[in-house]
Amino acid sequence: MTVYLLRHGETEYNARWRYLGKTDQPLSSKGREELARAGFSPEVVYVSPLCRTAQTAGILFPEAEQRIVPDFSEMDFGIFEGRSADEMADDPAYRQWVDGGCLGPIPEGESKDAFSARTCAAFAALLDGAVAAGEDPLVIVAHGGTQMAVLERYGRPHRDFYAWPARNGGGYVLDASRWEQERTLTVLRTVQYKKGGSV
Repeated sequence: MTVYLLRHGETEYNARWRYLGKTDQPLSSKGREELARAGFSPEVVYVSPLCRTAQTAGILFPEAEQRIVPDFSEMDFGIFEGRSADEMADDPAYRQWVDGGCLGPIPEGESKDAFSARTCAAFAALLDGAVAAGEDPLVIVAHGGTQMAVLERYGRPHRDFYAWPARNGGGYVLDASRWEQERTLTVLRTVQYKKGGSV
C-alpha cells in the first residue's frame, strides 16, 4: 500500500511566518493559484476539519470524496496563534517554550507530546482500516504538524519531529507494506503539487 501524506497550500499566516494551528484560515489567493492538480485521482481523500485542507484537496483531487478526520487538526498553539516569532521575542511564555525545544505545553494550547499522541492515534486507526479494506492509495491532506508527528513515530529512516518539514502543497509518498508487521512507513519520495513544478 502507498500513502500520500500531504500538506495544505499557502495561507496568509504561512506567508507572514505566523503561527497557524487551530485558526481556521483559508488558502490565500497565491496559495490557491499556485497549486496544481495531482497526476492521479483517488476515490477518497482524508482531510482535517480546517478549511485550508479541504480547499487544497479540492484543487489537487477535484473528483475525490473528502472525509474529515477530526484529530488531524493542526497543533493548538494557544496564545501564540496568529503571532510571529519576532513579535514574541520578549514574551516570557514564548521564550520558555522555545528554550524547552518547543516541546512543552503552550498556554491555552497543546504540548508536542499531546499533539503527536492524538494525531498518531488517528493516523494508525485510519491506516489499519485502509489496509483491512484494501484501500490503495491512502491519500491524506492535512498539516505540517500532522506530517511531522506521523513520520517521527512511524517513518523510516527515523528522524526527529522537527526534521520532517514539508513545503505548502507538498509532502511524502510512503510505502506501508511493513505496517502490519512493524508499524513502520518507508519514505519513497517527496512530492510537490505546484504549477510549473508538480511531480
